[in-house]
Amino acid sequence: MSKISSQDILYYIDAILKYSNYGKAAKSLYISQPYLTQVIKRVENELNCELITRNKLPYRLTEQGKIYYQYLTSLENNYAKLLREISDVSDIDKTVIKIGVLPSLGTYLLPLFLPDFLTLHPDCRIELLESLPEKNEKLTKNNELDFWIGQNSRNISPNLNSVSWGRHRYRAVIPRCSELYQEDTAVIAEGSIDMSKILCQKLVLTSKGSAIRKQIDQLLNLYKVEPRIIMESTEINTILKLATGNLGITFIPESVYVKESPSEYNIYQIPIDELSLDYFIAYHNERKLSNIDHDLINAFLIHGQNNSDPGE
Repeated sequence: MSKISSQDILYYIDAILKYSNYGKAAKSLYISQPYLTQVIKRVENELNCELITRNKLPYRLTEQGKIYYQYLTSLENNYAKLLREISDVSDIDKTVIKIGVLPSLGTYLLPLFLPDFLTLHPDCRIELLESLPEKNEKLTKNNELDFWIGQNSRNISPNLNSVSWGRHRYRAVIPRCSELYQEDTAVIAEGSIDMSKILCQKLVLTSKGSAIRKQIDQLLNLYKVEPRIIMESTEINTILKLATGNLGITFIPESVYVKESPSEYNIYQIPIDELSLDYFIAYHNERKLSNIDHDLINAFLIHGQNNSDPGE
């Protein structure tokens, strides 16, 4: 099957059906029309059928397309059900805390505070759901997750309470292929490049649905830039390697380590008022927090205080 995630393909199909036009659909997704066409064509070739009727307006799913669409939507639901059923018969004597987090974010945040928390509560078992923010938020609102760890708390549902670390910075990685690249310069001074100029370059970005991508999309709308997105990935480390490999500019939180290499790329620290994020832990506002819950939140906050921007 296609290496494109099922969630991304659903986004693409929904956009095509909404606009009945590949160009408009691609623009709404901030990807190129050839790339969108290529993805759909690749899936159709793999399935040996047509998914979307294009010979009349509005576009509609074919009968085979309806079956495939239903299959995609059932994948994540079935997986979540499997995890719940396994949980029901496992470690019944332990306190179980279910936490949702984006995989790339969990790689950075979880090791900072979970070991200390589990040292304090060795009989507690943590269940992780590594998924996109939209899914983690929905499951937390439905009380299927106890906590959701994410970034940019100002965008979350009013049905959720959250506590956060405070504001953190982003950096842009500018490779040699960009006209903005400065030879033999490891770090470009903050505020010395217009954001609109960066957004007009070739970009490699995280997939739609990620918190970082939402912020970049908002900037693209703010500056009225139609982007040149060369490639997308659900993994921030993949995006970073593509950028440092000279494919295009990308944006990464300061929490993601980047080795300085002035002969290959520049690192540009974006002004915090232009683009910033905060890490948070959220829970349903009707949830009655236990002592263990409070200890988990405190462990998260303690490490946040140690890692937040001292100027904030």
